[in-house]
Amino acid sequence: MPRHVTEPPVRLDRSATVPLTAQLSGELREAMSSGALRAGERLPSSRALATQLGVSRTVVTDAYQQLYAEGWLDGRHGSGTFVAEHEPLPDRREGLPAAPERRAGPQREAETVRGHPSREQLRRDAVVNLLPGAPWVHGHDRAALRRAWRHAAEQPPSDAPDPRGRPELRALLAEHLRRTRGVRVGPENILVTRGTGNGLDLVGAVLGPGIRAGVEDPGYGRARSILAARGAEIVPCPVDHDGIRTEDLPDDLSVVYTTPAHQYPLGGRLPLPRRERLLAWARRTGALVVEDDYDAEFRYDVAPLPALYGLDPERVVLLGTLSKTLDPDLGIGWIVAEPALLQRLVRARTELSDRTSGPPQAATALLLERGDLDRHLRRMRLEYARRRSLLVEHLGPRLTGDTAGLHVLLRLPEAAVAPVIRAAAEEGVLVEDTSRTSHGAPTVHGLVIGYGSADRGELRRACRVLARAVERYARA
Repeated sequence: MPRHVTEPPVRLDRSATVPLTAQLSGELREAMSSGALRAGERLPSSRALATQLGVSRTVVTDAYQQLYAEGWLDGRHGSGTFVAEHEPLPDRREGLPAAPERRAGPQREAETVRGHPSREQLRRDAVVNLLPGAPWVHGHDRAALRRAWRHAAEQPPSDAPDPRGRPELRALLAEHLRRTRGVRVGPENILVTRGTGNGLDLVGAVLGPGIRAGVEDPGYGRARSILAARGAEIVPCPVDHDGIRTEDLPDDLSVVYTTPAHQYPLGGRLPLPRRERLLAWARRTGALVVEDDYDAEFRYDVAPLPALYGLDPERVVLLGTLSKTLDPDLGIGWIVAEPALLQRLVRARTELSDRTSGPPQAATALLLERGDLDRHLRRMRLEYARRRSLLVEHLGPRLTGDTAGLHVLLRLPEAAVAPVIRAAAEEGVLVEDTSRTSHGAPTVHGLVIGYGSADRGELRRACRVLARAVERYARA
């Protein structure tokens, strides 16, 4: 019996004249005919899919019934809804011109990034850590982790490790991305990295020095540092509550880095029309889009949106990581790219003597193969949703970006930011402002609150501390 429930790649347009039931059945039919959904795979229950898409359960049950009648679905009593046997239609994707070849160049010194206290120091000082970027590392299935690491220890060493990563892990990651992100790729499209930073550095090495690189502003400061270290001229690209503003993108960029699943730090989810405009801009200008799939695994009360890579593989490089899903110390991520570009990335990695350690790859492969990673994701979605509810309950009116991910933005008047941080620190709550997210002077003021690493008791106390500080220093 299949261990996984496949999340179907579905887009519904509530402004269209076509009924939602017809849209849903059409999207599922297309996914099955194209091979994005494969025979024997289990679909979500009608209740789960309705919740995921934000529609009534009747919409889903009617669509499923229509597809049962057409022979696309097969119901197994007590087991769920499965894709029936069928013959996939050939892929009719039209290729686009590849990005121009660029030579790799020397690395420049990266900008200095202010360090944070270690986890051990925070625990010792009884500080509630609300810094962004840290997941909950105490909710793992310990038996599953021990099994995975025993498996890794039993693997024989390789005298010639593949710079792309272990073949079995690349195949499993391809399946994982197809099921969870609607991205149709094979092992030949995947390079296993040590995380998104490592992946972005390899992209920067391939593009070479002297390029103009667009980075969201405010946005992820480390992305600016990595690309600048590879000799790129950083071009700030404005964002709003939905994500990167495509109408403001200059035409002379070689690459643009974006976080469409959950923009950092504002928390927007790039709407589908704007995703399509971004890709149209990339096709017109010949630019490469680097999609950091940051926080894509965790969504609350919202339907999934398609990855940019799945909409236009020729113009997009997809970066992902398990650092926010499992453990920052695991050191496993991936680059997804078309084979020609992937080969350039492999050559650059070989020249740089860069590689991903074998044992973490073997351990991750077993977690994926046995379904342990999927089960962990389901548990943590529920846990993070509860923590997110605590933040909304105590700080709701000022919060943005709470529909997904592991952080929210608490907007404050500029003059209130420093006093609120000081007041929180005096009561043992560590928070961060938005200054590190801006290319220049901050244009958005407030606190970037990460709720991944604090337990619910700690988070409840921190919320009360912050609510008091906001009431004192930031009254409307």
